[in-house]
This record gives sequence, C-alpha cells and structure tokens, in this order.
Amino acid sequence: MMSSGHTELTQIIRKIKIRILPLIVLMFALAMLDRSNIGFVKHYIEVDVGISATAYALGAGIFFIGYALFEIPSNMILHRVGAKVWLSRIMITWGLVSIAMIFVRDSTSFYILRFLLGAAEAGFSPGVILFLTYWFPKAFRGQAYGWYYLGVPIALMLGGPFSGWLLESNYTFGFKNWQWMFIVQGVLTVIVGLIAFFMLVSQPSDAKWLSTREKQMLKQAFAQDMPETQRVDSNKPQKVFSDWMVWRFVFIYFAIQLSVYGVLFFLPTKLAELLHTQVGIEVGFYSAIPWVFTLFLLPLITRIADKKQNWNFMAIIMLSCAVIGIGLSTQMTHIFPFIFTISLAVVGFIVVQPLFWNLPTQYLTGRAAAIGTALIGSMGNLGGFVAPNLKNWMDRVWQNDMAGLVTLAVVGFIGVILLVILNRKRKDESKMTVINRVASSVKH
Repeated sequence: MMSSGHTELTQIIRKIKIRILPLIVLMFALAMLDRSNIGFVKHYIEVDVGISATAYALGAGIFFIGYALFEIPSNMILHRVGAKVWLSRIMITWGLVSIAMIFVRDSTSFYILRFLLGAAEAGFSPGVILFLTYWFPKAFRGQAYGWYYLGVPIALMLGGPFSGWLLESNYTFGFKNWQWMFIVQGVLTVIVGLIAFFMLVSQPSDAKWLSTREKQMLKQAFAQDMPETQRVDSNKPQKVFSDWMVWRFVFIYFAIQLSVYGVLFFLPTKLAELLHTQVGIEVGFYSAIPWVFTLFLLPLITRIADKKQNWNFMAIIMLSCAVIGIGLSTQMTHIFPFIFTISLAVVGFIVVQPLFWNLPTQYLTGRAAAIGTALIGSMGNLGGFVAPNLKNWMDRVWQNDMAGLVTLAVVGFIGVILLVILNRKRKDESKMTVINRVASSVKH
C-alpha cells in the first residue's frame, strides 16, 4: 500500500511536470528541428551552392565538433549561473546562427556556419539533463527524461511536413525556399529562448509556486537518493576524467548517437528515392510516421522502466530494436516495409536515450554530474560527426548505399554488449550492497 508521504511526493512531482516540462519539450523540439533540417535541404544545397555529397557529410557532421569542444565549459557555467540564464542564452544564440545559414555560398561557408551552430548549441542537451536532476528524484527521473525526449518525435513528426511545405512554397519574397526554412525555424528558436528566460526556474528553492513543505519533501527525497548515487567525490570532480565507468557511458552514448544521426541525416533522401520524387511535402509526411509511433511509446516505456526501476535492461531492449531496425531497413526496396523497419529503429534509438541518462545521473552528483554529463554528451555526440562521414565513406568503399548503415548497426550492437556488461556489474554491486547491509546489521 502506498504511503501518504509517497502520494504527496507524487503530487509534487506532477505539479513540477506541469510547470516545467511543456517548455522544456518545446525547447528540445526546436533543437532537434535545427539538427534535422539539414537533411531536408541536402539536395537543394548541393544544387544551389554546388557542394558535393562528401562536403555535405562533412558539414553535417562538423556541427558536433563545435558542440563537443564547448560542452563541458557550457555545463559548468550552467551549474554556476543557473538554467534560466544559460539555456535561454544557448537558444537565442543558436537561433541567430541558424538564420545566418541563409548566407551559405560554398563548402567553406557551410563548414564555418555549421561549426558555429554547434558551438552556439553546445551544452543544451546535457544542460537540460543536469537541470532535470535538480527537480526530479531518481524514482521519477526516467519519466522526466521521457517527457523531455518527446521533443524529438514532436519536432520530426510536425517538422517533416512543415519543412517539406516550406521547400515547395511559391511565396519566396526574394529568398530561396531552403533559406526560408532556416529563417522561420531560427526566428522561432529566438522567440522561445526569450520566453524561457522569463519562464524557467533554475532550482526548486527559487520556485515561488512550491510551498515550504513541498520544497522540504523534495529535499528529503534527494537526500535518500544520495547514498546510492554518489560514486565520484563531488569535491574532486576532476576524477570524472579518469573514471572507467564514465568512459563506458561515453562509448554507449556514442554508439546510440551513431544510429540516430546515421538515420536522421539521410532518411529524407532515402524516402525520396523509394517514392521516386524529390524531397518535399510527400516525403515530409512519410518521414513523420516513425515519430508518431515514438510519440506514443516513449512515455509508456519510460513510465514502466521507472515503476520497475529496470532502466538498464529496458535500454538493452531498445538499443537492440534500433540495431535490428537499421539492419533490416538496408534490405528493404519498397516504401512500406522500409517504413516499418525504420520505425523500429527510430523507436529504439530515441527511447533508449532517456533510459540511458538514468544511469550516469545516478552515478554522479554535484559538480561531478555537471562535468560528467557534459563529457558523456560531448564525446558521445561526436557520433553525430562520425555517422554521416563513416556512412558516406563505407558506401563509397563498398559501392553500395546501404553499407554505411550496416556499419552503424554493428557499432550499435557493440553498445548493446556494453549495456549488458553494465547491467551485470550493477546487479553484482546491488548484491554486495545487500550483503554488506546484512553483515552490518548482524554486527550491531
């Protein structure tokens, strides 16, 4: 039977969800729209600007170099000045750089603006991950991350048709259609960034809409999490860089990001090929289908994982779905079997991410969490740089446009193996904890 204290805490968490998560979801939706829109303009930029497929792959991926370089300092600043100021600054800056993408004239300007865009957005996703650890105790964190990641299917379900419509629109007013896509999405990002500055609250202690008792109950819930979560000394956060477990998290997240961006950057082009058309509104609607499935399954699966507290096991299942889906999609030559298999992949590699983030955020706290989440995010997101370039290179080596996706699926499978090893290690640690507690109680 559920205690009154737990019921009251659940009500407090529900209140926090209503106050915080809608804006966070919208912010992440715009971030994903910003990362994926480059896939919709691939053909247009190659034709209008005259860059090659190789230059496109490099430019698409170079975003993540800028992102990785500034990730850790960005997260440290957020930890110091608060999410209200820093997440708002990130959004406004990347919105302005996104608008500047209309000035792409050649490969060099494409590379420079993509790098600046990554630098401007650096720290956003791990910053939000860190921000949510301030508000949601361990038992509720999977759902919080799940709601946050709803920004992905929302962005790509609605953004696909919207981007396709912009690319086919006749109302250009002197700009090319692909330029309008960057203008509209960039302006929306700046507006939401300004709203976030006035709406976000950095810490529960700053929330005027929480009572003193509610703040105290939250504080107690976090205190109960601490003995199990604090593995790296928060007073010596530099130890994060030498902690093998953190680097294992890095590679797992890297493998996940390879599968994400291997699909994301090339999905519109592949759909256009199967539909025998160019990228436009029809492709946009078809590209939305996998995200509809994700929209329904994401909150359901993360809720189940929180209830059973089996985040690692569920992450293994989801990443396995991603690997299998990507592998099968390479064999599909008709639109509907391809949509089915790529939907399996998309659900897998999106749902695995909020499940995954439960693991390092239970392992690290305080400044160590700020550095650790940024390190995992920055190194892992390099998968976004490697994915398009590795795919393009493997396609050319094997002279087969599916060879690259097969390679990315193999890397994803290595990520599954690491999650299995991690799961066994965590089980062994749990058993030892129980044994030590029993031994301690016997002594006393």
